[in-house]
Amino acid sequence: MARLEDLTAGTLVKGILPDGLVTVIQAKWHGSNVVELTYKDSTGNPRCELLYRDREPILEIASAGLPWSFDADGAMFRLVSEARRIRMAYLFDPLLAVNTSLIDPLPHQITAVYGEMLTRQPLRYLLADDPGAGKTIMAGLLIKELLVRGDLHRCLICSPGSLVEQWQDELGSKFHLPFDIITRETVEASRSGNPFAEKNLAVIRLDHVSRNDELQAKLAQTDWDLIICDEAHKMSATFFGGEVKYTKRYRLGQLLSRISRHLLLLTATPHNGKPEDFQLFMALLDGDRFEGKFRDGVHSVDVSDLM
Repeated sequence: MARLEDLTAGTLVKGILPDGLVTVIQAKWHGSNVVELTYKDSTGNPRCELLYRDREPILEIASAGLPWSFDADGAMFRLVSEARRIRMAYLFDPLLAVNTSLIDPLPHQITAVYGEMLTRQPLRYLLADDPGAGKTIMAGLLIKELLVRGDLHRCLICSPGSLVEQWQDELGSKFHLPFDIITRETVEASRSGNPFAEKNLAVIRLDHVSRNDELQAKLAQTDWDLIICDEAHKMSATFFGGEVKYTKRYRLGQLLSRISRHLLLLTATPHNGKPEDFQLFMALLDGDRFEGKFRDGVHSVDVSDLM
């Protein structure tokens, strides 16, 4: 706190302007409680202002020197700057996820992730590659790239029960991504009662959730940046007698589509030979484009931008 009497010519004062120090040029008194202050701001422009006694609590006499001090913790500053550098690393290394993971990707995997999927915002995509083509590797690259670019914070993987441990091991060992498997024990031990809200990187069993309405209700209360569905062809629906027969797995797929910004479906068998069933399957990605029953000669839908 400084008194008005302390505002003499040449004094550096803090609190006159909100954005920096000012240098007093002249202080002219009007009575004993008001001073007409002429000063220069940080850019050297002269200004004039009347100051009253009620301004004294926010005024402070500053010593000559640099406008910023450099007395903070150097190690903490280095940590923050390093985190910022890593966050922006993709601007200098277009294949950052490849170079920071324990993998040796194949050309078709690079093309799929960096040439097709990363260019789509938001991503609604069907990756229908052959068995053994490395769909898990491509999914891991996508997750890591979105993480380092700051576009992903919460990711959910929906997989058949026999593959959830494989997903957890692959993503952990090759990409250093700590995914947790949501099991019955996880649900029972959840502090909030909703494990989906507590986990940012999670793997769920397809049938465990699709057959449990209570779990689906909890899942519906959350939102995700990216959801990946492995063996997505299991989320099937079919026309029977002019009516759509939805499976519980398909209903789960509809829920996952609603609560995710990015949705990636993985399967080696996307088409069962029935165009109307394929249209229902693609409706998980774009319900408007694939609405209704496919009729040969009437519908002609281009899916090249979705798979």
